[in-house]
Amino acid sequence: MLSPIEQLAQAFNCAERVLIITGAGLSADSGLPTYRGVGGLYNSNTNDGVPIEVALSGPMLQRDPALCWKYLAELGRACLGAQPNQGHEVIAQLQRLKPHCWLLTQNIDGFHRAAGSPDERLIEIHGQLAPLYCQSCGQKDDDLARRLAAALPPLCRRCAGVMRPPVVLFEEMLPEKAIHTLYEQLGEGFDLVLAIGTSASFPYIVEPVLRARAIGAFTAEINPARTDLSDRVDLYIAGRALDVLPELLSHISVNRICKSSP
Repeated sequence: MLSPIEQLAQAFNCAERVLIITGAGLSADSGLPTYRGVGGLYNSNTNDGVPIEVALSGPMLQRDPALCWKYLAELGRACLGAQPNQGHEVIAQLQRLKPHCWLLTQNIDGFHRAAGSPDERLIEIHGQLAPLYCQSCGQKDDDLARRLAAALPPLCRRCAGVMRPPVVLFEEMLPEKAIHTLYEQLGEGFDLVLAIGTSASFPYIVEPVLRARAIGAFTAEINPARTDLSDRVDLYIAGRALDVLPELLSHISVNRICKSSP
């Protein structure tokens, strides 16, 4: 009888089109905070007495940019002080093995790019932290580290407008290009959808899994704790991505003839 990891490896071997979905749990092993769950960033009010969803919102950036940037800077410094982990590297390797393996990430840390995931098959649905750009004139600034070390909020050197990162703040729309790409690929269908380290709190994260199941594709989740997705996938593997993914890779051989589905 195959172990859960061997079942997932067999599903990957047999799949032509794969979608991997990642959340904050993947980057937790790089030292970044998760957003919900035990010790989550969004579990309580900030030191300023407002929920983090309010502090990190589009309206707050307009109303009180200094307060919004206080918490944007915390995220930025955490990302700059960390590196991709082996989980990110394994995902990049899986994408090299499968030319139709796509990656949908909620993370804004840029670690997937740094680990080698190809830009053309990477959907950063919440954007990324750099480069900063001026909300008034559009001037860009690539030096995030220097800006975070200076006075906040960062101001444009051309027009003194407030700079911001190309991330999706609360109460803002998702990036049109990313949404278009996601639904374009969903329209083509996937043979395997794998969710890793996400609390699955957003409908655009849950929907790809449910659509895949509806057409008979194999669905799986890797997460230390059960989520709303756990009972809706074909296979749930309890564990950290950092532990599970290297073992998964050791069982994968895309040259193997697929004789049966898991």
